[in-house]
Amino acid sequence: RILFPYNGGFMKLVADGVEFVAIDKEMEKFGWPMGPAYLIDVIGIDTAHQAQEIMANSYPDRMKDSTESALTFLFKQKRFGQKNNGGFYNYQKDPKGQLKKVVAPEIQTQIAGMAKNKLKLTDAEIIDRMMLPMIFEGILCLEEKIVASPIEVDMGLLLGLGFPPFRGGALAYADSIGAKVLLEKSKQYVGLGLGAMYKAPKTLEEQASKGQKFFPM
Repeated sequence: RILFPYNGGFMKLVADGVEFVAIDKEMEKFGWPMGPAYLIDVIGIDTAHQAQEIMANSYPDRMKDSTESALTFLFKQKRFGQKNNGGFYNYQKDPKGQLKKVVAPEIQTQIAGMAKNKLKLTDAEIIDRMMLPMIFEGILCLEEKIVASPIEVDMGLLLGLGFPPFRGGALAYADSIGAKVLLEKSKQYVGLGLGAMYKAPKTLEEQASKGQKFFPM
């Protein structure tokens, strides 16, 4: 549930004309062990596509998108990722027999051709658009008592998703930005028409008004 809003942010970036290879590089610099396109290839395009449909049906206001995404395009092309040596990237074995990703220019061109816009975004904007949906979904899980405490959200991400350890988890990262700044970013991206996935939960509004954090020092 928390991973797929992150993936949703990725799909929206690609739809806005940001190259997926550039997004992968930026999120690896942020600290993830692999970028979102590479991660989806490892999970499997078919598996990710099925999971995305389940998430969209469960949380349609935030996770449903009527336009064809790059994920759906690759699924229809039967490019299922590492399992059949072609997803966002092509895959070939290195001398040790390990699969190595190789940029597939034809896929880059085809996916770029699907873009609705041709935006030029800064590195900070790419990170915001990737990370805000994950932060907000984590907060919603806390609000809905899916988890009992902020530390459980962050430990799940650190141990289960490979969240960059030095950033502490999504809610610790939210604290480092600050509730007021996150609210401003939320208004900015909702105003740009990116949808409910970028709408800040009520908890952030309360934190901003009271000067609170998830992890008070």
